[in-house]
Amino acid sequence: MLIDSHVNLHAEAFDADRDAVLARARAAGVTRMIAICSRLSDLPAVLALAEAHDDVWATGGAHPHHAKDHPDIAADDLVVLADHPKIVAIGETGLDEHYGHSPTAQQEASFRAHIAAARALGLPLIVHARDADARMAAILEEEHAAGPFRFLLHCYTSGRDLARRGAALGAFFSVNGIMTFKNAQDVRDVIVDEMPEGRIILETDSPYLAPVPHRGRRNEPAYLPQVAAALAELKGWRPDETARRTGAAFFDLFDRVPRP
Repeated sequence: MLIDSHVNLHAEAFDADRDAVLARARAAGVTRMIAICSRLSDLPAVLALAEAHDDVWATGGAHPHHAKDHPDIAADDLVVLADHPKIVAIGETGLDEHYGHSPTAQQEASFRAHIAAARALGLPLIVHARDADARMAAILEEEHAAGPFRFLLHCYTSGRDLARRGAALGAFFSVNGIMTFKNAQDVRDVIVDEMPEGRIILETDSPYLAPVPHRGRRNEPAYLPQVAAALAELKGWRPDETARRTGAAFFDLFDRVPRP
């Protein structure tokens, strides 16, 4: 069983052939997908996809790029927005100092609001971290001390320190096509050395970050088997074992998604 924990199915890149994309994913053995909300204004479109397809679930939240669009967002606002049977996580949220599309203070305030909402709802939090390892680790530790919450460090390409500190707090990690890139040995090393084996799940982050041999093209969930194969080779797991391990970790984290 292969599960894509992070797809941007509402993206404009899929407007011309979204149904065909979903059909190819199913034909490739992808049994479940989580459609990610990265702008609050996109939530209706994300929910419409989840409502229309039995194998698609959704999240609610605002990416750090868009923190500036909701400078006064509060946990209570997110709790209300997440009141839908197909929402299974809060996010995507976090910190991104690579692009800096939103001021750091607004990113941090939004991130903490999302954490509080996830804690209140008992839902997992999908965390984006880029070029902000030290601050990310500090906020996760501060907030966890105030009250535990479950979280996923998605599309993990950060360093060893954040991986270790996150793992100590119970973090799950998702891996995607980046691990297949020739210049991503540091990512592969962190997967092997720092990620607890029972807390690794798969994602594509479609339409971004297509794995080799599709790199440079539009990504889609049907390419998840290439990610799974790369993880299997890296960890020395059989293909069926990889599907079993990553599937079990997925359901441990996303416990509102029905198990088969």
